[in-house]
Amino acid sequence: MNQSALLRPDWTPATVALMVLGFIVFWPLGLAMLAYILFGDRFRNFKREANMTVDGMFGRCRHGRYRGPHFTSGNVAFDDWRKAELERLEAERRKLDEMREEFDAYLRELRRAKDQEEFNRFMKDREAAKRPGEGPVQPAT
Repeated sequence: MNQSALLRPDWTPATVALMVLGFIVFWPLGLAMLAYILFGDRFRNFKREANMTVDGMFGRCRHGRYRGPHFTSGNVAFDDWRKAELERLEAERRKLDEMREEFDAYLRELRRAKDQEEFNRFMKDREAAKRPGEGPVQPAT
């Protein structure tokens, strides 16, 4: 016998035992089992229907950006304003993304220049250490 047949939403010995055990251990568990016994057949397609509803509501949004057709409010002026605001926000987001990319490039160049300076100092100290009588050059503090 498979488990789904054992725990069907009906007054079977297994479901009654689980309900009693749930009330003994922690009363909300028993109450949840009682609700499953009484109303479980109504929830058979609940998960599928809930997922379809959520996909219908939020399926058009991807990665937090407006992607597809939107719900209309029935007020043309509001819909036009909303569309203009969404376009303005999208343009602002693109501008911020470009500024972030420019700043990242600036930081990469700054790190490269710093690394180059440290490398040049290392090579200079290394050459000085190879020459007899000269010690490494101390960095200025």
